[in-house]
Amino acid sequence: MDEFSLQVLIDAALAEDMAFHDLTAQATINKDQQGKAMITAKGTGVLSGCAVAALVFQTMDNNIQQLWLKTDKDKVEAGTVICELSGNMRALLSAERTALNFMQHLSGIATATAAFSQCLLHTTCTIVDTRKTTPGLRLLEKKAVLDGGGANHRMDLASGMLIKENHITAAGSITDAVAACHKLSPNTWIEVECETLAEVAEAVQVCPDIILLDNMDIQTVAQARVLVPDSIILEASGNINISNARDYALTGINRIAVGAITHSAASLDLSMRVRQG
Repeated sequence: MDEFSLQVLIDAALAEDMAFHDLTAQATINKDQQGKAMITAKGTGVLSGCAVAALVFQTMDNNIQQLWLKTDKDKVEAGTVICELSGNMRALLSAERTALNFMQHLSGIATATAAFSQCLLHTTCTIVDTRKTTPGLRLLEKKAVLDGGGANHRMDLASGMLIKENHITAAGSITDAVAACHKLSPNTWIEVECETLAEVAEAVQVCPDIILLDNMDIQTVAQARVLVPDSIILEASGNINISNARDYALTGINRIAVGAITHSAASLDLSMRVRQG
């Protein structure tokens, strides 16, 4: 995400929380009171969103001093000190929730991705994300996937062509759909979703860049692997989780697409505590 877009997002998040009109802080803290704060981890995970949180505090008060001891991609455990802050006490507390909301959510995605990546060690398979992201947060969530050791799939509908079952129905066949995509944009990569081995065989004949095996069990994926030449990237998705991801990877596929790492990842628990300066 470019700097301007990120600033717009942060401004909107602070405005949503009415951070510059924090009644509790105004009532309980002298406007000139200084303080210090520490952000710490309350669980084990992989960090993402540190730069976003830093910009939240900077936007709230440019005079807040920040010392980041950990950063994106770093693994933390309960009790790890991530950041030390000092500055106006009202500003620190008013920015706290917005900063932690970004960090906790994005670190949860990085942590979930890292768990899948750990399952795939010493295989030829990589975890990739999907477009199942939070509206407005896609670029940050996809960066969190990278921070967790995964890879990005399509960033958006203009980044590549993914022919799914509805496109095949509309076009008439996989063959016709691939031909239509080539005609529209010859230099754009094409992926075809297949639900059966018969569809895989048809897709191989028209040579897309990627074949996606959708909701196939491990045995069927292994059979598909035999049908697909190494020149075509082979990807699987659907009903794949931590407990069976390695078994899928060992069939020899190249990628596993998991929507859950962005749409269902549990936030990493973080805490910020202040004390008077």
